[in-house]
Amino acid sequence: MASKKAAQKSLSLAPVLDLNEATALHAQLMALKGNPLSIDASAVERVGALCAQVLMAGAKSWEADRQPFTFAKVSDPFMKTMRLIGVNIDHLLAQEAGQ
Repeated sequence: MASKKAAQKSLSLAPVLDLNEATALHAQLMALKGNPLSIDASAVERVGALCAQVLMAGAKSWEADRQPFTFAKVSDPFMKTMRLIGVNIDHLLAQEAGQ
C-alpha cells in the first residue's frame, strides 16, 4: 500500500506585514494547513509583531501536525526585524536560505 504524501505548497509574503495584513496572512496559512509549506519572504520590507506572531503560531501548528514549515527565501529586512523582536527562525530556514 503506497503512502500518500501531500504536495509541498508555497506562500509568498506581502512586502508589508503590518496589522492590516495579519488577518489575511492567518487566512492564507489556514487554507494551506495540512500540507508541507515553503514560505517566500524575499519581498518583505517591513514586519510587524502581530504578523511575526501569526507566522510563529503557524510554525507551531505545522510542527504539531508533523508537517514541514520552512522559509525558503528571506529578505534582509525580514531577518533583521525578526531578530530585533527576539524571534529566531534559523531552525526554519531551508538549507539554501540559511547560507
